[in-house]
Amino acid sequence: MKTTLFHKDFITTEDWSVDELEAMLEAAGELKRRFAFGEAHDHILRSKTLFMLFFEESTRTRNSFESGITQLGGHAIYLTPSATQVGHGENAKDTGMVLERYGHGIAVRDCRTNIGQAYQYELAKFIDIPVISMQDDVDHPCQAMADLMTIKERFGNDLRGRKFVISWTYAPKYVRPLSVPQALIMLMTRFGMDVTLAHPKGFEMMPKCLEAARKHAQENGTKFEIVDDMDAAIKDADIVYAKSWGPIMVTEEPKEVQAMCDQHKQWICDERRMSLAKPSSIYMHCMPIDRGYEATDAVVDGPHSVIYDEAENRLHVQKALMALTMGGRI
Repeated sequence: MKTTLFHKDFITTEDWSVDELEAMLEAAGELKRRFAFGEAHDHILRSKTLFMLFFEESTRTRNSFESGITQLGGHAIYLTPSATQVGHGENAKDTGMVLERYGHGIAVRDCRTNIGQAYQYELAKFIDIPVISMQDDVDHPCQAMADLMTIKERFGNDLRGRKFVISWTYAPKYVRPLSVPQALIMLMTRFGMDVTLAHPKGFEMMPKCLEAARKHAQENGTKFEIVDDMDAAIKDADIVYAKSWGPIMVTEEPKEVQAMCDQHKQWICDERRMSLAKPSSIYMHCMPIDRGYEATDAVVDGPHSVIYDEAENRLHVQKALMALTMGGRI
C-alpha cells in the first residue's frame, strides 16, 4: 500500500479526510494480520527515529508507540520537558527544527488546557517531518481511531444506524481531560453512527468540538444529541463508552472539580445499565479505569467488554500511522 500521507501531520482527525482515515484503518488491519502470523515487517521504518515528548506520563500510549516503531524496524526516544531544554523555556520552533535534523517524526502528549494542541500546531509550522498527537487538550486521535477499528471488527464496516453512546461517569482523584469524549463525538459522527453524548450539567465539551460533531452529523445524515440522563442515553445502544472527564469548561481547581463530581456518584456503568443496551452491545473504555467508580468489575470484566481489544488496537493503528507518515507505505 502506498498513499499520499508521507510527512502528513496527525494532530486531529479533523485534518484528515474519511478516505485518509480509512487508509490508516486498512493499513492497521494488514499490520495486525502480519503481527498475528509472525510475518516480518521490520523493513518498513528501518533505521528511522521517532521522538516522543511526554508532558504527562502514560502506560498504553508510550508502550504502544515504542513497541510499534520497534516492530517496524525503527527506534523511539522518550523525552520529557524536565529532561530537555523544553522545561527551561526553549520554544517549539527551536526544539522542532533541531529534532528534525536528527529523526523522522515527533510525537507529543500535552493535555494542558488551551496549550497542548496549539503547541503541536506550532511545532508543525516550522518542520517538515510529521507531528503526531499522542493526546492533547482537544483530541486524542490515536485512541479514537483504535476505538473505531475495534467497533468495525465487532459490527463490520457498515456502521450506519448504530447507536454510539459516550457517557460521563463519576471518578475521584484527578481532573481528566476532555480529549477522549471530544475525539469520539467528532470522529464517530463521520462514520455513520448516531452519537449520543450524556453528562450532568457542568461537564460540557469545548464549543468547537460540539460544532464539529453537529456539522459531521448533518453532512453524513447521522444523529448527534446531548442528554443529561445516563439511563436514557444507554437505552438500545450498540456501543456504550462510559468514562469520566473533568468540568474543564467551568473549573480545573481540584477541590471545586471534586465537589462537582461528588454530586453525581450515581453515574456508574453497572450491570443494570448495560442491560438497557442491546444484547449485542459492547462496553468500551480507553483505560485506565477507576473500577468501582466509573464501572463495576462485572461490566469491566464481563461479556460486553472490549477494553483490551481497544488497547491492542492502539498498537496496530499507531504502527499504520507511523508507517504511512514516516515511511509513505507499508
